[in-house]
Amino acid sequence: MTDFAIFWDWLSFAVRWLHVITGIAWIGSSFYFVALDLGLRQRPGLPAGAFGEEWQVHGGGFYHIQKYLVAPAEMPEHLTWFKWESYATWLSGFAMLCVVYYAGADLFLIDPNVLNISVPVGILLSLATIGVGWIVYDLLCRSPLGKSDTGLMLVLYCVLVFIAWGLTHLFTGRAAFLHLGAITATIMSANVFMVIIPNQKIVVADLIAGRKPDPKYGKIAKQRSLHNNYLTLPVLFLMLSNHYPLAFGTQFNWVIASLVFIIGVLIRHYFNTVHARKGNPTWTWLGAAVLFMIIIWLSTVPKVLTGEPKTSAASAAAQVYIASAHFPAVRDTVLGRCSMCHTEEPVYEGIYHAPKGVLLDTDERIAEHAREIYIQAGRAHAMPPANVSHITDQERALLVAWFEGAGK
Repeated sequence: MTDFAIFWDWLSFAVRWLHVITGIAWIGSSFYFVALDLGLRQRPGLPAGAFGEEWQVHGGGFYHIQKYLVAPAEMPEHLTWFKWESYATWLSGFAMLCVVYYAGADLFLIDPNVLNISVPVGILLSLATIGVGWIVYDLLCRSPLGKSDTGLMLVLYCVLVFIAWGLTHLFTGRAAFLHLGAITATIMSANVFMVIIPNQKIVVADLIAGRKPDPKYGKIAKQRSLHNNYLTLPVLFLMLSNHYPLAFGTQFNWVIASLVFIIGVLIRHYFNTVHARKGNPTWTWLGAAVLFMIIIWLSTVPKVLTGEPKTSAASAAAQVYIASAHFPAVRDTVLGRCSMCHTEEPVYEGIYHAPKGVLLDTDERIAEHAREIYIQAGRAHAMPPANVSHITDQERALLVAWFEGAGK
C-alpha cells in the first residue's frame, strides 16, 4: 500500500506535467493563429482567393504568410493540421480528473454536506455534467440563435453562470470549479474534434475532387474558434484555482467563477483589438481590475470557508488510521506541528486561511488526510515549509510508521 501511495503521487505529478505541456502547445498555437488572423493585411495583387497576408520575423528569418478564407485554387502539396495539441490536452486533463478526483472522490469530489451520494454516483454525475455541457452548447450554436455571434455569446454566458451555480450544489467547491473548467475545456476540444477539423476536411475533400468548397464550413469553424479564443483564460483560472481555497471554498464561489469569465473576455478583447490594429482599449484592464477587486471582496463575505465538512464521521478508510496504535502520538504531532496553519482560524502570523483548504484540527480530518500527511511530512520534508514548526526526524518516522502500519 505504501509503495502504491508513492507511485500514485508520482503518477498524479506525471499526468499533471503532461497536461501542462500539451496545454501550452494548444494554447500557444491558438493564441498565435488568432493574432495572425487579426493582423492580416489586404493589398492589391494578392493571389486569387487570398484574404490577406502578413510578414513576420522570428529566429533570424522572415516568414511570409497568406490566408485563404475558403481554400486556394489547388490542394497544397504539404498541409499541416493543428489538432493533436487539443486532443492531447483533453485526454491528459481527463486522466488527471480520474487520478485526482475519481480515485480520491471521498475527499475531493463528494461533500456530504452538499449532496450525500456514493462514490460511483458522484463519478457518474461528474461524467454526465461534462457530456451535457457540450450537448447544450452545441445545440445552441446550431440553433437560429447561432446566427448572431453577440446574442449567442450572451446566452452562452448565462448558461455558464447557471452551470457554475448548479455545480456548487453537486460537488465540493474545489470539484465544482474543476468541473466548470472541464466542461469549458471539453467544449473547446470538442469544437476542434467535432466541428473545426471535420469542416476543414470537407473543404479539403472538395479541393481534391475539383469542386468549389462551400464557404459556410469556414464560417462555422471560425465562430467556434472565436469561442475557444475567449474561453481559454477562464479555463486556465479554473484549473489553477484548486490551489486557492479563497476562490473555490467560499459561499459566493459560483459568482466568483462567473466574474472570471468576464475578466477573461475583457483581457482577450484587449489583445484581439491590438492585434487587429483597431486601437488600444486600455479600459479593459481597468474593468478587469475592478472585477478582480470585487472577487477579492466576495471571497471574504462572509468569512466562512465551505470547502469540506466541518463535522462529519470519518470514512471507512479513515477509520483504519484512527484505529492505529500510533494514532494518539500522530494526533499530538499533527496538532502541535501543523494545526497552527491547518485549522479553521490559523494562528500563524500571515496565514489567514488554511493552505489549500486542508484542515487538520480533528481526528477525522487528520485521518482523512493520512496519505497527504505521509507524503508531505513523512516521506518528503515539504511540510511544514522550511520546517518552521521544528518537526523532528523521530516525528517524521512516526508519521511513516503510522501510515505504513495502518490496518496490519
